[in-house]
Amino acid sequence: MTEWMIQNRLYDLARQGRRLTPWWGVFVLGSIMLFVSALFGLPVQVVQMALAGFSEEGLAAQPPLLAGLFMGLLLAVSFGGLILLVWLWIWLYEKRPFSTLGFERGGALMQYGRGLLLGLLAFGGSVGLMSLFGWVAPEASDPERVGLAALGGILLILLPGWLIQGAAEEVLTRGWMLPVLAARYRPWIGIVFSSFFFAIMHGLNPNLSLLALVNLMLYGLFAALYALREESLWGICAFHSVWNWAQGNLFGLAVSGQNTGVGTLFDLMETGPDWFTGGAFGPEGGLAVTLVLLLSSALMVFWPNRRRLLLSEQTS
Repeated sequence: MTEWMIQNRLYDLARQGRRLTPWWGVFVLGSIMLFVSALFGLPVQVVQMALAGFSEEGLAAQPPLLAGLFMGLLLAVSFGGLILLVWLWIWLYEKRPFSTLGFERGGALMQYGRGLLLGLLAFGGSVGLMSLFGWVAPEASDPERVGLAALGGILLILLPGWLIQGAAEEVLTRGWMLPVLAARYRPWIGIVFSSFFFAIMHGLNPNLSLLALVNLMLYGLFAALYALREESLWGICAFHSVWNWAQGNLFGLAVSGQNTGVGTLFDLMETGPDWFTGGAFGPEGGLAVTLVLLLSSALMVFWPNRRRLLLSEQTS
């Protein structure tokens, strides 16, 4: 392990609390937080189903803008609830402020903007690999749900929802779990445990395959390296959010086994073998994403860390 994995600002922030949650508490509480936060979204789902006449046909026939509004609200309410639960725990039990989850102000805008750009490039690279072999193609779909007609809803309604969703999963796993376990036990325990938990929290997603589970673990490892490399959560929150948004609402592909179906700028479909494209689970279940995640993780490990180089020069 490199120096920045062993000694890291995120660990120091976690130690600012009066106490650190033990590993079994992290697992149990993390699971409870996920379950409770999902309940926060039930009123949104009930209202949407009521407007659809409590039928699948009525739900499918809802106008794209309305369907997008409900999806955006569902993402915002349920995952916003997850952020709230994590914050309440560290405030009431660990006795530390929200900023210690990795949200210090210094460089926040630059880190967030860079994360958005890198997330788009990374997922675009996955689609590019599939295109290279001719294993992705445009799909015929409702014109009201594709292209410029859907652009307003995609950017103004769905993107904010994804920004909250991506941030929430990072707050739970890389903002809370990883630093707490690394500070209380060993850094590698925090990295591996948080990555494993991230994978299993998607274990009930439809169409999950063994390769999809491996990719989820790989993404967790990459996200841990990204957060530790920047010693902040801003960048990986942006990366995670735009990665999911690009899957579902930029390219029209399934997001971790779930088809958003509420509007996309480009509507693509996988035409190649499932082992490479991911099949019904979406690209995260295929080898194209495996290759992108391995390359991205390698870049995180071996790319020179200018900030630490400057600090070492100043102290030498």
